Amino acid sequence: MDILFICGSAEISNDGVGDYTRRLCGKLIRSGHQAQIVSLCDQIIFFTSENQIVEDTAVTVHRIPVETPDEQRLIWLQSVLKDFQPDWISLQYVPYSFNPKGLPFWLPSLLKKIRGNHKWHIMFHELWLGIDIESSVIHKIIGKLQQLIAKRIIHNTKRPAVNTQNKLYQVFLKSHNISAEVLPICGNIPLTALKKQANEFSQFVLFGTIHNGAPFEDFAYDLVRNSEKFYKPIKFVFIGKNGPELSNYMAILEYYNIQYEVLGKQPENTISQVLKNSDFGISTTPYYQTEKSGVYAAYKEHEINIICVSREWTPTKGQYVIPQIIKYEKDNLSIIPIKPESAVLYNIESQFINSISLV
Repeated sequence: MDILFICGSAEISNDGVGDYTRRLCGKLIRSGHQAQIVSLCDQIIFFTSENQIVEDTAVTVHRIPVETPDEQRLIWLQSVLKDFQPDWISLQYVPYSFNPKGLPFWLPSLLKKIRGNHKWHIMFHELWLGIDIESSVIHKIIGKLQQLIAKRIIHNTKRPAVNTQNKLYQVFLKSHNISAEVLPICGNIPLTALKKQANEFSQFVLFGTIHNGAPFEDFAYDLVRNSEKFYKPIKFVFIGKNGPELSNYMAILEYYNIQYEVLGKQPENTISQVLKNSDFGISTTPYYQTEKSGVYAAYKEHEINIICVSREWTPTKGQYVIPQIIKYEKDNLSIIPIKPESAVLYNIESQFINSISLV
């Protein structure tokens, strides 16, 4: 099967969906399929076609600059289609990947103009704003516009196969008469670490972006109060691009005299070993959105316990208990390890092929 993936950006280690798409392409290629990527809004100056290496597999990636006029964007995209002639086009959809304000009004019409003998697949990595009780009025207004764009995408791609990566989004899509199958995502860090190395600490790792509003100070305080539950001293390791909140977290840990280490951006094999060596992975993505996170998937693939330490974000419908995640509650710290699930994410390419084959 020949599959062309469309995403916003394919800059390595700079876009979560781009990294996921590249890794999925690599898995598909190693399974005997052909797969390429077109990024429609990349942060580059000139159009380029290049090979990007993921897990020792070369993936052909066509990168279109974000400032490209729509007519030229379609010309380049159509040229790729003519050369590759895919059986499927898979749109990896995040509103903000195709417009900085999350309102890519141009995208549905572009998709409608694409010509070729292919079927369509849409992966909704994100939906729209305003599905949580805490959302502001402006977010609800933007969300209504984003709903219209999502519906136009479905309409203009003519009965596509549709996936999303969690049950919550599946519920909201169904409420708009969009039927979607759940397809868990693979992590953005391949599992290369062979085994857990000896560690003198009970290690908490925080990989990737730290989201605003997480009650991290309460969490640190509860850890200190419950330190007797750990057999070893506590240590935090920060790795990857953590963002501006990192300095606040460092100050909190220093205040409570908790050891930490900041490693910053590192090669994938180093990140994999740090994850494998850790006892707990901290997620600051809101609990009900955790499954859309590549960081969550990476923690899961590395079989470490996941603790969600995040701001309140309460969906208006479709709430459910997410297995494999310890939800932090102030003054009620739970550190009971959850037995990791079997590594179903390793066969994500088979799940993807099976999903689209149902159409």
